[in-house]
Amino acid sequence: MTQPNLTCTPLALAPHKNCVTAASRMPSPSSRHHPSPRPLLLSTNAKAAPSLLLATALATNTTRQPTTSSLLRMGDAAIAAAREEEEAEHIFRSRFPPVAVPDDVTVPEFVLAGAEAYADKVALVEAAPGGRSYTYGEVCRDVARFARALRSVGVRKGHVVVVALPNLAVYPVVSLGIMSAGAVFSGVNPRAVAAEIRKQVEDSEAKLVVANEVAYDKVKGAGVPVIGIGDVERMPGAISWDELLAAADRTGAPVVALDPVQQSDLCALPYSSGTTGVSKGVMLSHRNLVSNLCSSMFAVGQELLGQVVTLGLMPFFHIYGITGICCSTLRHKGTVVVMDRFDLRTFLGALVTHRVMFAPLVPPVMLAMVKSPVADEFDLSGLALRSVMTAAAPLAPDLLAAFQNKFPGVQVEEAYGLTEHSCITLTHAGGGDPQKGPVQIAKKNSVGFILPNLEVKFIDPDTGRSLPKNTPGEVCVRSQAVMQGYYRQKEETERTIDDKGWLHTGDVGYIDDDGDVFIVDRIKELIKYKGFQVAPAELEAILLSHPSVEDAAVFGLPDEEAGEVPVSCVVRRRGASESEADMMAYVAARVASYKKLRLLRFVDAIPKSVSGKILRRQLRDEFVKNAKTAAA
Repeated sequence: MTQPNLTCTPLALAPHKNCVTAASRMPSPSSRHHPSPRPLLLSTNAKAAPSLLLATALATNTTRQPTTSSLLRMGDAAIAAAREEEEAEHIFRSRFPPVAVPDDVTVPEFVLAGAEAYADKVALVEAAPGGRSYTYGEVCRDVARFARALRSVGVRKGHVVVVALPNLAVYPVVSLGIMSAGAVFSGVNPRAVAAEIRKQVEDSEAKLVVANEVAYDKVKGAGVPVIGIGDVERMPGAISWDELLAAADRTGAPVVALDPVQQSDLCALPYSSGTTGVSKGVMLSHRNLVSNLCSSMFAVGQELLGQVVTLGLMPFFHIYGITGICCSTLRHKGTVVVMDRFDLRTFLGALVTHRVMFAPLVPPVMLAMVKSPVADEFDLSGLALRSVMTAAAPLAPDLLAAFQNKFPGVQVEEAYGLTEHSCITLTHAGGGDPQKGPVQIAKKNSVGFILPNLEVKFIDPDTGRSLPKNTPGEVCVRSQAVMQGYYRQKEETERTIDDKGWLHTGDVGYIDDDGDVFIVDRIKELIKYKGFQVAPAELEAILLSHPSVEDAAVFGLPDEEAGEVPVSCVVRRRGASESEADMMAYVAARVASYKKLRLLRFVDAIPKSVSGKILRRQLRDEFVKNAKTAAA
């Protein structure tokens, strides 16, 4: 992989306001993808305008020198035009003041800063009995050892290393070690099918894969060397993790920065379906992740340093798992309690035993906490749990009410984030304010308020014009956390990030008079199954590859446990004999378990618009109607 020549533009912060005008635009690192010139930024201060206009006039009119009076007249007109644009543009910012983002610091340096004072404190511990644990001293040691080892085997800045591991205590050590070496961490679901993992390895042009027994058989044929963590006897041909680190110790040399790591360099390449289509590599720099961490952790006070215990159940290959859970907790020298897979007894035991304070969850886990009789086996009255956060899937109002009734002392937060924005974009609780009290909490049915250093606007998808408060439109965000782009996907990047640096999310929402944001719909067609993204286009392509399928459409249906489930309508070719179950089995054999179709129905035709777009909402409504009729 050739490292792109990327530089991050420092954040230019205007005076703090909840809603700012178009003239106070914030430069974005994403603007490098769009070479079109930026318009001249005119001050609305009349005293400053003549000097700005003089430079413009001299650059654009070489045949006649303007007089001072004409410049002032021109200035008045330009200022009036700028003010008119300001009135038409609605840009919203955080209710909290900006936060500083350190320059020239990498993600590992930022996350592990000050760790020497906590050398003996447990940083990572696996919830399973007898599970591995790491102290902060061991984390720092092994991150440096792995970075040194990667350099010794030829990994250089910009090289991608794919990590196909389940949630283990060693996972953050691996990812931070990759970044420390100047390489690019790219997590993949270890339980995906071999073809899906191989596709990411090939698309990212990875130089190495790190895996354990769970995924080794799937990655050994990917065409790149594999570093095996765990029982290497079950991974013939893999490079032993333990032997590799021991060899790095024998060299005794520090990490040699043959090409020093810059904050503008890429450090992560997670894969996301974006607003349309199949998975694409999301290019994130050290600056992107550090900026997002500074914004999302702005309310964490010094009194919590070394105190927070966070549950690490969300997948670490997901950007929220590695950044929002691991990096943020390690930054504040807390402890991450690592869980590989959800089991209610293990989960509740971990909450009790490890005194977990903060638990990012998906709605199905909360549903189990409320409804499963297993929960009655535990004394949960003394839980240390202060808050849970859901971000990967919508939370049903009745589930929220039931959870709060059973756990009245636990604050439920809903957040909103995107891989393309490095992680969390909106959050539910924030720091103190002299007028509103020590802690501010957004409304229960909102996804929170805007974080510091971010700009958000809501646009009419048809006209592109920004909309005022309380008016639904596509959510767009601009900040230093906006991705560098999709890897080797220029057109997709330009569709997602416009020429002014705005990231178009594909979600529809609005902001109310209090600054709380509500998500009301999705422009994009992604299905959220238990927090996992399922792209309809991917499943449709598989269905259409079946010789008996003439046409197909995939969409999501609401489900109490999973949030949404993937279902399909299929037009079968004349004379074909396959059953609906046969078609579902065909897809299941080619995708990860969470992508499997849960229902499939044969139909005579797939409704489409004049332009050929599948009318998924119409299909969904007809599907639900037919199901109700059949049930009656």
